[in-house]
Amino acid sequence: MKTRQIPYIVAMAMGINLAAGCSDKFLEVKPIGTNLEANYYRDATEAFNGLIAVYDVLGYQTNYVTKVGAMDAGSDDHLAGGGGPGDVSEFQVFSKYSLAPDQGPQEQLWRKGYSGIFRANTMLAKLPGVPMDENLKKRFVAETKFLRAFYYFDLVRLFRNIPLLTTPVATSDMYNVVQSPPADVYNLIIQDIKDAIAETNLPDQVNITTEGGRVTRGAAHALLGKVYLYQERWAEAAAEFAEVNGATPGQTNAKYGYNLLANYDDLWTRNSNKFNSESVFEVAFSSLSGGGWNCVGCTEGNVLNIMVGPRGYTSLKPDAPQLTSGWSFLVITKSLFDAIHFDPRYKATVLNMDSLKTNNIANYSKGHDDTGWFLNKFAARTTDRTQGPGAPELNYPQNMYEIRLADTYLMEAEALIKSSQGGGAGTRAYQLLNAVRARVGLSPVIATDDNIFNERRLELAGEGHRWFDLVRTGRAATVLGPKGFKAGKHEVLPIPLLELENTKLEQNPEWK
Repeated sequence: MKTRQIPYIVAMAMGINLAAGCSDKFLEVKPIGTNLEANYYRDATEAFNGLIAVYDVLGYQTNYVTKVGAMDAGSDDHLAGGGGPGDVSEFQVFSKYSLAPDQGPQEQLWRKGYSGIFRANTMLAKLPGVPMDENLKKRFVAETKFLRAFYYFDLVRLFRNIPLLTTPVATSDMYNVVQSPPADVYNLIIQDIKDAIAETNLPDQVNITTEGGRVTRGAAHALLGKVYLYQERWAEAAAEFAEVNGATPGQTNAKYGYNLLANYDDLWTRNSNKFNSESVFEVAFSSLSGGGWNCVGCTEGNVLNIMVGPRGYTSLKPDAPQLTSGWSFLVITKSLFDAIHFDPRYKATVLNMDSLKTNNIANYSKGHDDTGWFLNKFAARTTDRTQGPGAPELNYPQNMYEIRLADTYLMEAEALIKSSQGGGAGTRAYQLLNAVRARVGLSPVIATDDNIFNERRLELAGEGHRWFDLVRTGRAATVLGPKGFKAGKHEVLPIPLLELENTKLEQNPEWK
């Protein structure tokens, strides 16, 4: 007999957690659902476990679908790759723009967002009744509101017309959820972030040894700036980013401790440089969870590491890169290769297996969409291969940057230019753009919209920003047209077909 799936919001109302493929991925915390609420949140320890559960969704990667991987696949910088045209079909159809309501990464991205929101809403509903230190409770509330805003921001950018839920969904209402105007969603996002910023118990900095990855006030300002940028509220965006970037671009922000790393390559040194001075908000992964093939979505390791490495990799000479064989996903396009080939960030970004093979330094097996160029930032290294329990392929520890300082520098420069401030020598936009360029030894250029946009491509290549940048700036139809992107349709993803069955949700007009 065929098992009938149920829409994700319905599953949340019933207390069924679908964030992981076969069991919960709660960092060894018991799953929190409506059926367990009566027996949980009894003290500060259980409240902290609930907070961990809200954070944990940041690393969602069920069915091998991550936000970074999906958005890379949809951009002009990557092709889906993999072992064949059906390998991780969510990436394949997004890369070729053959998406359909029942085909694509949208189901996993929707589930990620609403899993995080469900956990956040449960946390916010329960915290008032937990007997614990009130100042600690206020910090937990601030962190949870930031995370709820973060999940909603991803959802509204991807789907536009989404349900706005601020409390756990009652079982009696599970089929009656409706979508809200995007403006209402943005209003909640902004209010949640402002509430987090205003909370005096939210720290400006944290001890990265004991609290690395937790939300800080600087991260909240950065996220609010990004939200304003998407709303084209340029002056407000610039003001928020200025708080993060500090008075003098290129120098340490004394309040939050942010500073560009002196060496760009050090951003990608995996395990030894987590939560560094350039990291504003970072998703943590670990090699210690023992994740196995019986539940790939349950691992706390970074699955993207094994996905993007070259298939069948073999080193032939001692000076060959020390890589493990990967699955050849998200190969780099000729367009990105040509753009970055003579840029100082090229070697950190691109693994040129075509050159290594030609020169008998290393060999690999060509996969689907092969170009010979792979995403070096995330390709798995032998030095990171876990010797602990679980499948080594699923337990790489590299963290992922959601927001880093070079990103906020460039977003502030863009906001300043678009608010009609100049970009010539001596202007703040000029200083911000050229601090990013100076870090890699490039000479200064005038801060124009095109120069900033092109700098974002090279600085942030492969980090999941490119598709969003193309869509929000109106460049997507021109740049992605050769891949099949259609203006007026592909700027948003379809609401997953499963979510529409027996519910009041309506498909996005572009996809009806």
